[in-house]
Amino acid sequence: MKNIMRGFAWLVVSAASIAYAGSVEEGAGMSLFGYLFLGFFALIIISQVVPAGILFFGMVKGVFFSREEKKAIK
Repeated sequence: MKNIMRGFAWLVVSAASIAYAGSVEEGAGMSLFGYLFLGFFALIIISQVVPAGILFFGMVKGVFFSREEKKAIK
């Protein structure tokens, strides 16, 4: 078992060193696909934040304004 874990550790280290050894072009910038990729995930995040905000404000309204309505009914 110890040898398997050592082998796995060397595999992880060698994979990381290969990733860091890649050439990087300076000033290449992002391509159109990079901006589309980020925009897609920004759209997903915004589409989750809007319903969560509506639900939050509905809960706050329910907590603070339900007491006044109960008093008016009595």
